Amino acid sequence: MTTQSRPLGIAALLLATSAWGGMFLVSKGVLQHVDPFWLTLIRYSLSAVLFVALLAPRGAAPWLKLRAHALPLAVRGVAGFGVFSVMMLTGLAHSVPSHGAIIMATTPMTTQLLRWALDGVRPSRTTLLTSLLALAGVMIVSGALSSHGASAGESTAFGDAMAFVGTLGWVWYTRGAAQFANKLDVVEYSALTVLASWPLLLLGAVVATAAGVAGLPTTPGLVSSWHALAYVGLVSSALAVLAFNFGVRTMGTITSTAFLNFVPVSALLMSIALGKFPAGNELVGMAMVVGALLIHTASSRAGAAMPARPIQPVKAQVRGVCGAAS
Repeated sequence: MTTQSRPLGIAALLLATSAWGGMFLVSKGVLQHVDPFWLTLIRYSLSAVLFVALLAPRGAAPWLKLRAHALPLAVRGVAGFGVFSVMMLTGLAHSVPSHGAIIMATTPMTTQLLRWALDGVRPSRTTLLTSLLALAGVMIVSGALSSHGASAGESTAFGDAMAFVGTLGWVWYTRGAAQFANKLDVVEYSALTVLASWPLLLLGAVVATAAGVAGLPTTPGLVSSWHALAYVGLVSSALAVLAFNFGVRTMGTITSTAFLNFVPVSALLMSIALGKFPAGNELVGMAMVVGALLIHTASSRAGAAMPARPIQPVKAQVRGVCGAAS
């Protein structure tokens, strides 16, 4: 990393996390007119147009890669864009934007827990403790621990639980980036997963509508929310992803992960700017989540910076054994 690229990396990460914080505020209003299934299809249809424009100057090479890896790219895309987006938006419909932003910020720790379950890579004690602290913070934010929250209509536990489960789809998507690291660059992986999964996203919206789970958007609803749809599709679903991936390449994974702490902060600041002040339990819960993420990130950086223990040369070991024997 060069000195000149560091400010660009920081700016890109702040742009991405701010865009994601704003996404929850914007999407909340759109859900009054557009169902989560169709909102997911629309946002990634718009991002697909932008990605096609980015791939066009590269000639036929990206399309040959898409043809060669269509199935695994489609599976990763459905998990990261379909499952994550539909469940996150469904949860948002039963919750508030700041809660969704807080839950999204827990994905770094969820990633390590999933690696433990799937790969057998046991996380550190600090990771386990901070994960429990973050989960407790999410429960406090949602009002699930309040004795009167559910009966008074104040609990958002159901929506927050839906959003949390949906983040597992995004974790699965990001795991795929390592699988294709030697085959696809940042733009190609982002673009081709969207393009490969788009037909399945369309099929899912149509099937959900036919089954009565989703509702077909109306023309007046689309017209009244076109500006919000453009933001969600082009800014948060395309530009923010590219900016974050650029930040990862520039600043490193551990440092970039720390910037996810800014997602709930940005959403909260935007909510305050719009005149919605957080409740006491939301402030306490968010402080717990952000504190857990900061401790987790600091611990990860310390572990990565720890020098490896030098290994004694084989000849020296053999010589020492022989000298002891004589």
